[in-house]
Amino acid sequence: MDTGEPQPTIHVVTGCTGVGKTEWALARAAEIGAEIVSCDSLLFYRGMDIGTAKPTAAERSRVAHHLIDIRAVTEPVDVTEYARLAAGAVADVAARGRRVLVVGGSGFYLKSFFAPVADAVAVPAELRARIAARYDAEGLPSLVAELRSLNPGGLGSLDTANPRRVVRALERCLASGETLAGLAAAFAAQPPPFPGWRVELTELTRAATELERRIAERTAQMIRAGLVDEVRRLVEAGLSRNPSASKAIGYREVVDMTEGRLKPEALEATIAGNTRALVKKQRTWMRTQLPAIRTVLGLTSG
Repeated sequence: MDTGEPQPTIHVVTGCTGVGKTEWALARAAEIGAEIVSCDSLLFYRGMDIGTAKPTAAERSRVAHHLIDIRAVTEPVDVTEYARLAAGAVADVAARGRRVLVVGGSGFYLKSFFAPVADAVAVPAELRARIAARYDAEGLPSLVAELRSLNPGGLGSLDTANPRRVVRALERCLASGETLAGLAAAFAAQPPPFPGWRVELTELTRAATELERRIAERTAQMIRAGLVDEVRRLVEAGLSRNPSASKAIGYREVVDMTEGRLKPEALEATIAGNTRALVKKQRTWMRTQLPAIRTVLGLTSG
């Protein structure tokens, strides 16, 4: 298990969209004898290839990859399921005496290697449907009022103007019988996700001008490679039934174009612009949500 190191290590490499994680990770995996565990929230889905810059079959033949092409596009994967799948993949790789290299930049999926991201509260489908129906019939104030009655100590920092957060909070209180404070305390008391492992973080960076150039080139290449046809096939396969996948950059813009909300001549610029906006959000998220202790590598070519 991760031979040559005093403690088994999960090597995590991240960086903004377009920085060059795939190329760097392939070289690094070959160098240290690792297999790659994907931490990209879209690579799970079969058929989402061009718009995700999914590693090619040739690249995957060079280094074993895990958690790619494991679901139909109609079968969403959430962060709780991802954490379970990732733990299994890490154990599988380690059992073969290989090192583990986690590669990706998808928010809470990435955070799941460093800290708990979900608790054990299971919300029954019937309860979820009942609260949703009540929200539709009575509105947000009714749900907030019930939450206050269930939480005499207060609602803490809950944004009571955010319907999604209120609904989720009420679901979890009713399903568990706990207050929000109790749920928060139980969450904070959870053990780390990979006890016994050291988790090392490497962040890949590029100068802003170079990254913008790469984004522009990548967007143009995706369109040339058949992104529009890929999205049309996925729509026919049920892409709209997976909200997170259908709203992904590259896919949502093509859907907007095919449905008449975006002019074809604006497609490339719109995808590139939305990608640049995503990069800005990713930089902030990585700076504030991931461990400060990391190795930062500034890439300058390729």
